Amino acid sequence: MLKRQGGKVLDLPGVRIIYSRNKEDFQMGRVYNFSAGPAVLPEEVLKEAAEEMLDYNGTGMSVMEMSHRTKEYEAIINTAEQDLRDLMNIPDNYKVLFLQGGASSQFAMIPMNLMKNKVADYIITGQWAKKAYQEAKLFGTANAVASSADKTFTYIPDCSDLPISENADYVYICENNTIYGTKFKTLPNTKGKPLVADVSSCFLSEPVDVTKYGLIYGGVQKNIGPAGVVIVIIREDLITEDTLPGTPTMFQYKIHVDNESMYNTPPAYGIYICGKVFKWLKKMGGLEAMKVHNEKKAQILYDFLDQSKMFKGTVVKEDRSLMNVPFVTGSEELDAKFVKEAKAAGFVNLKGHRTVGGMRASIYNAMPIEGVEILVAFMKEFEEKNA
Repeated sequence: MLKRQGGKVLDLPGVRIIYSRNKEDFQMGRVYNFSAGPAVLPEEVLKEAAEEMLDYNGTGMSVMEMSHRTKEYEAIINTAEQDLRDLMNIPDNYKVLFLQGGASSQFAMIPMNLMKNKVADYIITGQWAKKAYQEAKLFGTANAVASSADKTFTYIPDCSDLPISENADYVYICENNTIYGTKFKTLPNTKGKPLVADVSSCFLSEPVDVTKYGLIYGGVQKNIGPAGVVIVIIREDLITEDTLPGTPTMFQYKIHVDNESMYNTPPAYGIYICGKVFKWLKKMGGLEAMKVHNEKKAQILYDFLDQSKMFKGTVVKEDRSLMNVPFVTGSEELDAKFVKEAKAAGFVNLKGHRTVGGMRASIYNAMPIEGVEILVAFMKEFEEKNA
């Protein structure tokens, strides 16, 4: 237990931050990083990567320096894929791709490859779904079949009986909305059309039935690894040479499938870190265990927000995300004061997205429970001081 003169010490397991009313009293190790992405990674993974930085597995070089055509790197990427398959129980008729360009590249890549009839239906539940919808309109007819824009994306619309287009090639959702903190608890009724889902900010946070999707994808920088990798899981029947005219070679799924994610130099180091996170998730008990872990964290924060007289959550209870928790005080001045004081106390990246303001705590897999506990303790003290 760290000790200091004056101030307050929270006696919680694993706590590394001590805060007080006096700035000079602060003592800190690693901060608690509540960033929406790039986000917190497991310390165990970071330490292991650090140990291997100069010499990976006796090769005498870092993975950063290693050719992707070597047997050593081939083992890294193949093991990463198999561990991901194990974690998600990915069936054999789905391909796993490690690509570049971030999740936003998929906004175009998906219609270029899947929009055979040049028609697709989109459910608009936030900024990223809206951007994907706007991009799809460049390639064909994109229909907004449901939206929660009327209430600033604070809920998930009823998707049990949507006006799905007869000739729609797919139905698109952003499953967890990073900015607004909503999550599809029930997948939409696509009436037989393939479901395409951006799962960037809920990737590997809980078990998933891959067979309910035609394509799942996500940028890894929120819950899996460093920025620069996007993972695509796609059903084999959707992988064809029949892409839209003019589709660049680099934007064709079949090219990447045929070349096992190495048509060009892959984001090698990022994939290496992802592989270590997959191993860590297995060690932690897999996705069932992570769901329990994440539910506990979220409940601690949501329970406080529900009883607080100052802080209020912005999402309807039934649609709350386990990963991204937006909240406000109702005063922009007080919001700014909270973010400033929280940062000084070692709670960083709590400022809400620039489009909505307020605060947001992203509590991904690698955020320990005590990180949320000590944040809530800080919020309680802030409320008492500023009531």
